[in-house]
Amino acid sequence: MTFTPLSLPQGIIQLITDELPSPADFILHQNLISHVKEHKEAKRIILSVSEGWARWQAIASKHNVNLTQQKNSGSLTFVDVSSFEPEESGLRPIFNVVFGALKECTPDSLIILDDVSMLEWIGVPALEILRFCRALRAQCIKHQATLLIRHHLVVHDKPDQLFRDLLQLATYHVDVRPLASGRSGAVSGEVALHLGPNALSPTSVKPVSRSRAVQYRLTDSASVFFERGNSRGVL
Repeated sequence: MTFTPLSLPQGIIQLITDELPSPADFILHQNLISHVKEHKEAKRIILSVSEGWARWQAIASKHNVNLTQQKNSGSLTFVDVSSFEPEESGLRPIFNVVFGALKECTPDSLIILDDVSMLEWIGVPALEILRFCRALRAQCIKHQATLLIRHHLVVHDKPDQLFRDLLQLATYHVDVRPLASGRSGAVSGEVALHLGPNALSPTSVKPVSRSRAVQYRLTDSASVFFERGNSRGVL
C-alpha cells in the first residue's frame, strides 16, 4: 500500500515541513476533513497563523464538511493567532485556549498549528515558540490527542535551528518538497516520511526516504498520491 500523509496513526506528534514551491497546507486540510468524518465525537483545535477562517471553511465545504456547524456545536475551536499581540502577552493566552478546549476532550482529538514559521516572522522568539510547542505536546500526550505542526523551510536542504528543535518533539516528520525537475502538470511534488526521535518502537509505520518519496498531484478538490512513474494511479 502506498504511503499517504493520512495513513499515519492517531495520537502522534507530526512535524510537517514544506518549501515555497510545494506548500503543505493540503495535508493539514485533508487531515482535518478526515478527522471530522472519522472521529465525530472528538474535538478539533485549529491554531491558524497564516490562513483565515474563510479558507478553512471553503476547502472543507468542498468535501461536504460544515466547519461552522462544528464550531457552533463545540466540536471545533478555531483560533486566529494573528489576532493576538504576541509581543505583549506572549503565547500564553493561546495555550490557555487550547488547555480549556482539551479539558473535556475524548481521545483521538486533533490539534493543528499552522504555522510556526509565521510566528517567528511576526516577532515571536524561537525559544518561546519551542516552549509553546513543548507545552502543546505535553497536553496531547496527556489527552491522547494528535498534534500537527507545520514549519516552512526557507533554504533548501539547510534546516534552521527551530526545525532541529521541533524535530526532537516529533513522532514522525512528513517532508513535502517540490520535484527537482520542477512542477509538472501530472506531478505537483513529493512526500517523504522520516521517523522522529519519539517514534514508537517497534513501529508498524515504515519510513519513506527522499529517494523513494511518494509523489502527489493537486486537483481542484483533492490530492492524489502515487508511486514514482505511476502518475495515473489515483489513491
